[in-house]
Amino acid sequence: MIKVGIIGSTGYAGAELVRILLNHPDAKIVWYGSRSYVGSEYADIYGNMFELVDDKCLDDDMDALADAADVIFTATPQGYCASKVSEGLLTKTKIIDISADYRIKDAARYEEWYGIHHPTPEFLPEAVYGLPELNREMIKNARLIANPGCFPTCSILTIYPLIKAGIINPDTVIIDAKSGTTGAGRGAKVQNLYCEVNETIKAYGVAVHRHTPEIEDQLSIAAGRPILVQFTPHLVPMNRGILVTAYASLAKETSYEEVKAAYDAMYENEKFVRVLKKDKVAETRYVKGSNYADVGFKLDARTGRIVMMGAIDNVVKGAAGQAVQNMNIMFGLDEAEGLHMVPESI
Repeated sequence: MIKVGIIGSTGYAGAELVRILLNHPDAKIVWYGSRSYVGSEYADIYGNMFELVDDKCLDDDMDALADAADVIFTATPQGYCASKVSEGLLTKTKIIDISADYRIKDAARYEEWYGIHHPTPEFLPEAVYGLPELNREMIKNARLIANPGCFPTCSILTIYPLIKAGIINPDTVIIDAKSGTTGAGRGAKVQNLYCEVNETIKAYGVAVHRHTPEIEDQLSIAAGRPILVQFTPHLVPMNRGILVTAYASLAKETSYEEVKAAYDAMYENEKFVRVLKKDKVAETRYVKGSNYADVGFKLDARTGRIVMMGAIDNVVKGAAGQAVQNMNIMFGLDEAEGLHMVPESI
């Protein structure tokens, strides 16, 4: 039985970790960490856990937690995990960080985009970018996982195969992405109040969104050289889900079969990536509550471009579900253990 500790268990990603891990046959949560709710009954914060979780919230003492847990999930704001990681900590436990602290390998680039100092850049080379479909073998032996962001997960899974196969010109990639409001976190912010987000849609972080360098770094690996992308996220009035619609110019005349073959070459043996049938488009409703990513595409012969489409649940495959997927790989379990959630239909 894997002993699990969660720092940030009362945020949306943390709460989703709790929901998933309670149904995991090989994991037991031993620490519900929450700086804001120390001493409170977890089920008083999330009523859906009434008579399911009897524990009280503990603090965020990572050193004490490392003695109690085999793996620690940090569902915390940027900067927290990086301020706590040490060699001593990593000799006692594994860490899966759901923040951005170790996703970007260049500390200066991280500091430029996130506006905070990186206190432990010496661990950046070791941290494994936890996208299983790309880095499964490295994840197996990792001590420190940088769990990918939600927008990057959906964008990378949607675009990566076509860059790798040389089907699209990577210098022409434009990503239009839309997210539900859980992506903004559970903290009280005026711009996230019901009346501020309902019956409207808006772009945000235009040309400066922090997930941009993360997407660029991973797609640059596919291209074999540095590339830049145009990434614009939007906030839509729904609780959860991400839809990516990406555009790129074709590098050569290409058939449907060639594009489909590129996706199949990467994903035909992947449990959680579903390549849609011809002319089917990805929808957030069909991945909601699950760890699946749906991807599809449409060739546009008129413009010589391709439209690539992907959908995930931002708090599952985009956060907690992917974190558990990484945990399973790290501990030699079936990768899908505890993640057999059928997507909701309504």
